[in-house]
Amino acid sequence: MIKKPTRRIKKLQSQLGKAKYYEEWKAIAEELDELTLRNVWKNNIASDIYNYELLSDRLQELKNYRQQQDTKSLARALREGLHHDLGNMGDIRLYQQSYYGTKTLIEDYVSVVSESLNFLAHEHIEGLTSARKLDFFKDILLSFGRPALLLSGGASLGAFHIGVVKALWEQDLLPQVINGSSSGAIVAATLGTHTDDELPSLFDPHTHTKKAWRWQGLWSGFKGQGLMDQKQLQDYIRSFVGEYTMQEAYERTGRSINISVSPVQHHQKPRLLSGYTSPYLLMWSAALASSAVPGIFPPVKLLKKDGEGRNVPYMPRLRWVDGSVVSDLPVERLMHLYDVNYTIVSQTNPHIVPFLDTRHQEEKGGLLSLPWRWTKAELKFHGKAVSDYLRRNADSEILRQVSGQAYSMMDQRYNGDVTIAPNYRLKHYAKVLSNPTPDFVEELMLQGERATWPRISMIRTHAKISQTLESCIAKLKSDVRSHRAKLSVIA
Repeated sequence: MIKKPTRRIKKLQSQLGKAKYYEEWKAIAEELDELTLRNVWKNNIASDIYNYELLSDRLQELKNYRQQQDTKSLARALREGLHHDLGNMGDIRLYQQSYYGTKTLIEDYVSVVSESLNFLAHEHIEGLTSARKLDFFKDILLSFGRPALLLSGGASLGAFHIGVVKALWEQDLLPQVINGSSSGAIVAATLGTHTDDELPSLFDPHTHTKKAWRWQGLWSGFKGQGLMDQKQLQDYIRSFVGEYTMQEAYERTGRSINISVSPVQHHQKPRLLSGYTSPYLLMWSAALASSAVPGIFPPVKLLKKDGEGRNVPYMPRLRWVDGSVVSDLPVERLMHLYDVNYTIVSQTNPHIVPFLDTRHQEEKGGLLSLPWRWTKAELKFHGKAVSDYLRRNADSEILRQVSGQAYSMMDQRYNGDVTIAPNYRLKHYAKVLSNPTPDFVEELMLQGERATWPRISMIRTHAKISQTLESCIAKLKSDVRSHRAKLSVIA
């Protein structure tokens, strides 16, 4: 009797890593939780990791107001009681105890809060106009904050991002705020210019068979024109992104796309290009600049649309390169612009992934990991010291620039609250600067999905309430516009 469950558990554990669809993965994970008795832990609300008493009280309060149809008290409870990571319910340890999900209390709380917010937004409430509701929801979102998805560089290996995006989108967890650097900028720009109805076509690996890379030769690189043909990459990006400005893209999809670019000259600073900061900038131009890997492609002069819709230079005296060089993950800037409180990072940089520890990123590792962590810290410390000295004192301008870029890369943080990364093998490194086949794209996409599925529960805990607030605000904005339009017709 004991051996049968043990054999079944081992079989399911093997199948879990081979699942091709989320529902398949979820069914296997749920059966594993049942066989390993982890459901007992999930259904027991008590734990010293989070304040289950606080969460339980808040949950019961909301349920009572809904049952009593006390809308006023329900609204007050949500306005004053909604706080991100309430009672430490987002602690990573709460999501490492089972194969799927976490404490049932946490999942019930998130569900009831979202249902209550939707109720207030959609139901007619006497004395509460859509305009007043809109102000109410904006205040809550400003206080609560929102998640952001950050897509790193990675050249052709950035196809991994598409799998991450697919997994999040299918679970209605794709954040409204998205940032991209280098290859991640191309994916972000594509998301920013395609509506939800158009996204499924991007999840077909055969959609990505167009050629982005064309070798120009070493002599071209020596002349500063890049080893690869930038016009080829430009045509590739424009075929996906179109001719939208960043503002036009937002109006089309409702997604706030941000693209990181790095400076060429030492007195420039990195910029975060977005609908807020650069509304008339052409989206494809921003993605091209962010993808201009130094030495591989020449620096890029950005383009915008003028008042007559013509493409003209934006800051014509300046040139920009790969966003990953200086600001791969501009978390602080996103916090200021969008009140971001939670970051989901898809990290594919081939020089960064081997040094990531995505499982223990939010907590210190054990004693066995101490030598490796010490080695990484020492390498980073001495590497920064050497590159800092060379960027300040080297006689060669080229060496100063390369050292400055190396320093910037080592001085960055490359993970987020959740970091999703691939498992690279030698064959992946061999294809970094090549045009991937549909089979290779499909492989990387599936890796991205599989790496994301175990994080869905934790992401939902942090992100679902924010996304419900955003959808309610969008609905109320539409109601307010419709009401004003009717009044103008009457007048």
